Amino acid sequence: MPTSPSDPYDLAVVGAGPAGLAGAVTAGELGLSVILLDAAGQTGGQYFRHPAPGLGATRPQALHHDWPAFAALRRRLENGTVTHLAHHHVWTVTRRDEHTWTVHALTGTDGDGERPVRLHARTVLFATGAQERHLPFPGWTLPGVVGAGGAQAMLKSGLVLPGQRVVVAGSGPLLLAVASSLAAAGARIPAVAEASGYLGYARSPRALATNPHKLLEAAVHGSALLRHRIPLHTRSAVTEVHGTDRVEAVTVSRLDRHWRPLPGTGRHIACDALAAGHGLVPQTELATSLGCATRRGPDGATALALDDLQRTSVPGLWAAGETGGTGGWQLARTEGELAGIAIAAHLRARPVLTGSRRVAGLRRRRDRMRAFADAMAAAHAPGPGWTGWLTDATDVCRCEEVTAGRIREAAGELGAGDARTVKLLTRAGMGWCQGRMCSAAVSCLAADGTAEGTVPPSAERRPLAVPVPLGVLATEPERPDPG
Repeated sequence: MPTSPSDPYDLAVVGAGPAGLAGAVTAGELGLSVILLDAAGQTGGQYFRHPAPGLGATRPQALHHDWPAFAALRRRLENGTVTHLAHHHVWTVTRRDEHTWTVHALTGTDGDGERPVRLHARTVLFATGAQERHLPFPGWTLPGVVGAGGAQAMLKSGLVLPGQRVVVAGSGPLLLAVASSLAAAGARIPAVAEASGYLGYARSPRALATNPHKLLEAAVHGSALLRHRIPLHTRSAVTEVHGTDRVEAVTVSRLDRHWRPLPGTGRHIACDALAAGHGLVPQTELATSLGCATRRGPDGATALALDDLQRTSVPGLWAAGETGGTGGWQLARTEGELAGIAIAAHLRARPVLTGSRRVAGLRRRRDRMRAFADAMAAAHAPGPGWTGWLTDATDVCRCEEVTAGRIREAAGELGAGDARTVKLLTRAGMGWCQGRMCSAAVSCLAADGTAEGTVPPSAERRPLAVPVPLGVLATEPERPDPG
């Protein structure tokens, strides 16, 4: 740890999920002074989210696969020299001088208890993970509709279910994991509706052959569905939710290969909750606000463009895990370890580190798993016909209550040719979540067919990654307290 408040750390890691943990402990073991900041109270990120100590859970590992590997990472953190700051929300990173970055964070409770914290580091590793992609449909604002990942988070962190009869819908392998987890916890799953199919994986036979552990995971979840007698409907989607005060039923419709609902195929399924999600999108706000280059993934999501050693396009900034594209916790851990070594080699001027057998092995493993991640993203990419689910009365921006009809009017009659102009005309994306829930849908509707309804990458840069009270901005930041 730096001896003076003005002295920088060698490395600041943002995010304590698998990528951030691996990067922090690896760099610390190589002699760097490292500070690890995370918004959560416990390490593990979204994948290894576990119950709060006050809930008295005796076997949190029962909710997770690969818990021993995470526990080993956590022990390395506890036994090492890395300074870990929990409950620290990083809202921006700025350049202090040519060789140093300043990380700005909030710590404490909402409102008057929040305090600004500012620290300095010679390098920064972004391991900020991903968030769910939500595609709206009629009735999605009813109580009882939650994100697929949100349902899993409720179970892992709160030991609660979103309902007793839960339909799971959307697209991507997360659906199988969510359904099997909820069923194991006692929920009844009337159906899993997967908007894509699984035949798309066949277009990437090499990626399948070189990642047998992924096939094993699929087999585990598939056997869980069979054991709990959960029907899986491919090329199907929830196209409407029914209920007054909360979810009472859903309509599941068959889709064509473009995700257009097939007339006459709607099936009414009774339930009291819906867990819906259409994959994950990288959280890149901190990095893109500093000018880091991005790339468009096979599923249309915007991810950071990284080199073979996890460097961004801006010198001094690295990234690992799902900021570079969603690929699972094992890929995130591998990229974090690779980034930790690369940063140590850069700061200690020891290029021999990046030429070692260890790095060569990590790069091979990373490339193999990244190939599977790209195949997975392509197989579950949203089809252009999904916007046909929306009636003009369907809320797209929940915060500002902007309907699909108003967005279509802005894009058509008023001539708005992009999401930014639609935002100015309708306020879509100007609410509390700042477009995190609706930006994909707004962009597709704004495209009005020019992008064939697929999810375009976002060109926006956000100077603030999380909401920050004005009073906090006016307060003199303090030195972080590692205790």
